[in-house]
Amino acid sequence: MPDRSGELAVNAMPHSTQTHASVTGSAGGVLTVDLGAIARNYRALVAQAGGAAVAGVVKADAYGLGMAQVAPVLLEAGCRTFFVAHLSEALALRPILPEGLEIFVLNGLLPGDERLCAETDIRPVLNSLDQVEAWSEAGRSLGRPLPAAIQVDSGMSRLGLAPAEVEALNASPERLRGIDTVLVMSHLACGDEPDHPANAAQLAAFRALSDRLPRARRSLANSAGLFLGDAFRFDLARPGIALYGGAPTGGRPNPMMPVVRLDARVIQLREVPAGAGIGYGFTAVAERAMRLATLSVGYADGWLRSASNRGAVFYAGRKLPIVGRVSMDSVIVDAGDAPVRAGDLVELIGPHASLDAAAAAAGTISYEILTSLGSRYERRYISNNAAGERA
Repeated sequence: MPDRSGELAVNAMPHSTQTHASVTGSAGGVLTVDLGAIARNYRALVAQAGGAAVAGVVKADAYGLGMAQVAPVLLEAGCRTFFVAHLSEALALRPILPEGLEIFVLNGLLPGDERLCAETDIRPVLNSLDQVEAWSEAGRSLGRPLPAAIQVDSGMSRLGLAPAEVEALNASPERLRGIDTVLVMSHLACGDEPDHPANAAQLAAFRALSDRLPRARRSLANSAGLFLGDAFRFDLARPGIALYGGAPTGGRPNPMMPVVRLDARVIQLREVPAGAGIGYGFTAVAERAMRLATLSVGYADGWLRSASNRGAVFYAGRKLPIVGRVSMDSVIVDAGDAPVRAGDLVELIGPHASLDAAAAAAGTISYEILTSLGSRYERRYISNNAAGERA
């Protein structure tokens, strides 16, 4: 996305098509999502997958960017399998997609949701023997095997069948009657650290556990796992953060295209003398006469309080440090002698402040930044064309 001397030219981004709310200037900030970049990231991950299929993880409203806008873009780019976290998300996604495409619910089902899940052609990820038994019973009562994924715990201790439970199913395969096992999967705990010994240990555990279950497609790689080598890719990869421009591997150059630009509006400027307290709790005190700018975003908009006194924004390529605490609706920055005025937009995420850099400045990860972005931004969706290439 082009830099317009520190101001986002929200109605004049070249070669783009606006597909959602126009920018009116009434919001405290502008969130721009490049759908073309998401399409290109998906295709890049397909190339990285080396023949494995690549799903799209669109849980948490497509990591906060809008499932209704993102899912059709992934579909057009060739995605045919989608993952969400909850049945409610799957029910919202189902009418967006054509019939017959796979939607998996990562957290499995709550008791009593089996019939609704089956009737809407949604596939649960079965994480416990109780879920296996309930889904099997639903299939038997409907007179047909119901498709599902089975997740095994290969070492993360979060979701999935423990090794003893996998062995119990292997010893009593009748417990799977009524289930069409279409996928066996697990999840990497340390995939973003390529040299971590847990990766090899989980790979070995997954191979051993999946061999004890019905033959089906296998899936282990998340975004980071796609970059660990051929052994981790199996039949289906499940990237999430990489689709949305986040770095899949820590400490290495990010191979993904940036997707998000976030700009905040300046609502007031003031001069303060040396010794003036700044923001709640006076956690910052002016060491000299300062020119401060107040921005109309805060932690209610997902600009995290942990960025207090450590993050920064940019105007015309110039870094303006955050001073004082991030409050609910505003942030104060040191404007110095930058020619910024009330009403201008300053860059929080963009060419000078990547998503991962913004996350690091707040002491967190890109996932939390994206999924925390609130509903008060003016949202703008652009697409550089249906193929995800710049015109």
